[in-house]
Amino acid sequence: MDNDYLIKPVQYVKTVGLRRAAVLHKMGINTIKDLLYHFPRRYEDRTRLRPVGACGHGEVATLRGTVLAAQEIKSRRGLTVTKLAMHDGLSIFYAVWFNKPFVKKNFLPGTKLYVTGKVEKGFGATQVIVEEHEIDGGGDSLNMGRLVPVYPLIEQLSQRLLRAMIKSALDGLDGHTKEFLPNNLLVKFSLPRLEAALSGVHYPNELQDTEKARKRFIFEELFLYQLALAVRRRDISGRKKAHRYQTGCSLTLAYIENLPYRLTNGQIKVWEEICRDLESPIPMHRLLQGDVGAGKTVVSTLALLRAVENGLQGVLMAPTEILAGQHYLGMKEVLAAIGVEAGLLTGSTRKKEREELLERIGSGDLKVLVGTHALIHESVEFHKLGLVVVDEQHRFGVRQRASLQEKGLYPDTLVMTATPIPRTLALTLYGDLDVSVISELPPGRRPVKTYAVLPGALNRVYSLIMEQVRQGRQAFIVCPLAEESEKVDLKAAAELAENLAGGQFSECGVGLLHGRMKAGEKENIMASFRRGDTEILVSTTVIEVGVDVPNATVMVILDAERFGLAQLHQLRGRVGRGNHQAYCILVASPKTEEGRARLKAMTRTTDGFALAEEDLRLRGPGEFYGTRQSGMPEFKIADLLRDWKALQIAREEALAWVREDPRFLKPESQALLDEVKVRFGGAGNYFDVG
Repeated sequence: MDNDYLIKPVQYVKTVGLRRAAVLHKMGINTIKDLLYHFPRRYEDRTRLRPVGACGHGEVATLRGTVLAAQEIKSRRGLTVTKLAMHDGLSIFYAVWFNKPFVKKNFLPGTKLYVTGKVEKGFGATQVIVEEHEIDGGGDSLNMGRLVPVYPLIEQLSQRLLRAMIKSALDGLDGHTKEFLPNNLLVKFSLPRLEAALSGVHYPNELQDTEKARKRFIFEELFLYQLALAVRRRDISGRKKAHRYQTGCSLTLAYIENLPYRLTNGQIKVWEEICRDLESPIPMHRLLQGDVGAGKTVVSTLALLRAVENGLQGVLMAPTEILAGQHYLGMKEVLAAIGVEAGLLTGSTRKKEREELLERIGSGDLKVLVGTHALIHESVEFHKLGLVVVDEQHRFGVRQRASLQEKGLYPDTLVMTATPIPRTLALTLYGDLDVSVISELPPGRRPVKTYAVLPGALNRVYSLIMEQVRQGRQAFIVCPLAEESEKVDLKAAAELAENLAGGQFSECGVGLLHGRMKAGEKENIMASFRRGDTEILVSTTVIEVGVDVPNATVMVILDAERFGLAQLHQLRGRVGRGNHQAYCILVASPKTEEGRARLKAMTRTTDGFALAEEDLRLRGPGEFYGTRQSGMPEFKIADLLRDWKALQIAREEALAWVREDPRFLKPESQALLDEVKVRFGGAGNYFDVG
């Protein structure tokens, strides 16, 4: 037997069958391997058997005793309460079950039983509210007298049944499971082999066994993922792009000269890194990280112009029509001044206009195209695509990025994000990319003054807005939007806009913006706000990313405790983009310690990277970055925050492995590659590994 056993459907495990397999499928358990990789979330120590007299009130304990008598009581509420009087060798206690009529029939006087449950002491008697029980047959038990695993469950399954299934699957391994981790790594890091680790994680003899097993599975998970990234990086570096960049820089120099300010040192450094990539025969795959307002757009525009002045086309993809429209408007006039035309393609582009755009892109007449997901439609064909820029990368699936890249022959790719990513996560999410960071803000930008206030202070907040409006400035008021109550939230936002327009801000132009509006309607509202016709914009988080109105100086966020730190920071980044002092007011009454910590962090610093680290600490990596959205796999046992040291070691080992055996020719390498393909290869997954 080899690992063929592990890929069999789970129904073939003894005690599972078709009906129970259907329940397991709901938990994402389809194969025997999935079942064995369904790890316990904790363990209960049921090795310490004590007399009931030594247990405290409210304690969950495992007791062993002999049944003396049984009693059944019908309560007024229709409950059947079964009590067994039991003797543990020193004293009598009562084991209690609710609505379990079989107990009285099955456990006759003289039966020896293990029971686990909450101990309740009072009125001269001690009882145990039974959670689990098992007959003491003198043999090996899965549920008593040992370290017992406790698993994540769904309603149709019990812990006892899942333990039995996993034990059957383990018994089926039969000593012939194929190990895929290289022997030198197992020895180097003192990791148990696969079968021993599976046994140790599910049925340990002592706590030390679980720790060794978990150490192995954490390393395994991180190492295989980093290996997949390293393979992807190897494949990218093995490609040769069809286009070449010459030394001529007429357009880029003209663009820089027309800027109303000088490039910052950070922008110059990143631009030099990008130029080196563009001039290399290997396609660029670079992540450009920069805090809100750091000037990433200027750098990406330079890259697009570099492509154009070399006879190539460039495309920029943004996640929303508002952001794509803003990029387009920001580029249109600036590029026109140096003789370059840009086009805009979104889902709401009119048919005739769309057809003209597609024709001009296909012929090479139009050199720069900005758009949304509409860009990856099969009807969009470029004449000579040389550069792909993806803005707010985490809003797109990895496949969407790949679909756009496939419109050219190995185009250079620049992905940008204004969400500062802690190094731990950057290594994990973007191990296949080179990373550039713009860490400083352009000159003249002042830090946004941030305050957290209780809802009772709203009138003072509205007074600040009025004061700013009288000085010719503008303001955002953001309402939260929760998926489970979107309609209620939209109604609340509409009512707030209406009340403010008829009340505190009756002298001002008040607008309303939310995600349910049609694209044209949204654009009209944003255009009115950009022009200054609308002075106060009530909005949902649709304005979170990229909206750039330099005249806006106040950001008020209502129910701020409902937002994560990364989102609060993004929203704050919508103001303070001009030369005037800006303010961010967080209106909140947080009920949790985490909520209070988020508000405190926001008022303490405007450094996005410091906030990202804090967000990661408070909420964990999945919550912070939205792993489902970003295409990153959800780890079963590794935790990026807790296991950051293991992640760095796994990355170093993976890179070293691919350096030493880039084509995976060693027998050990082949076993590793097979496992990487199983986990990360195939349609719809993160990698095309080969």
